[in-house]
Amino acid sequence: MRGMQRHQDSFSSRILERKVDYLWFGHAGRPLIMFPTSGGRYFENEDRGLIESLQDFIDEGRLQVCCIDSFNDESWSNTELHPAERMKAHDRYDAYLDAELVPMVRARAERHDIAVYGASLGGYHAVNFATRHPDQVSRCIALSGMFDNRRLLDGHWDELCYYHCPTCSVPNMDEEWINKLRGVEWVLATGETDSLVEETRNFSGILRDKGIEVHSEIWPGVFGHDWPYWKEHLRRFLP
Repeated sequence: MRGMQRHQDSFSSRILERKVDYLWFGHAGRPLIMFPTSGGRYFENEDRGLIESLQDFIDEGRLQVCCIDSFNDESWSNTELHPAERMKAHDRYDAYLDAELVPMVRARAERHDIAVYGASLGGYHAVNFATRHPDQVSRCIALSGMFDNRRLLDGHWDELCYYHCPTCSVPNMDEEWINKLRGVEWVLATGETDSLVEETRNFSGILRDKGIEVHSEIWPGVFGHDWPYWKEHLRRFLP
């Protein structure tokens, strides 16, 4: 990645009560927040080659990228916690994204048209944040995503779970909130043989049923749920 502007930085989160690390690439252009997959850290998307696949956009000043942590180890992946506590931990993460991370990205990028991206469980993070905070997001890209959190809750269900489950909450949103979602550019895609392909089909249908435009793709004859596919297709939906 010769010549690309790359900065590793951190800031103190009052909500999470810790220092949070992130990577920043680029000097100008539309800001993109990249979530890692279920077990990944903020450097995963760089290590797996996604940043390199976007280098021309970054070098040309068309795109700025902020790679962040997900804190899944303290929420969804922490099976030692009761599901209700996992949900509360994720809710704190959502509050951190909304109140601390996004304002930092906007200030640093000097632009407000933020795009969010994630694959697999990262796709859930991107879509969940965009449905809860559509005023903070201009485009949402989820590849091979999972959008129904009930599979992570071991049968537990409460009001907080509902409001963090896009497949449950979006169908019941009122017209005022749906109008906000119409202001987001939605991109959902995965391979035809992905075990999560029905998640993409189902959530795309939910959005369309509410009159929300969505660009959805099911890539024929391939698994799709892997890094080579994400590297190949992500750049088509940016900057």
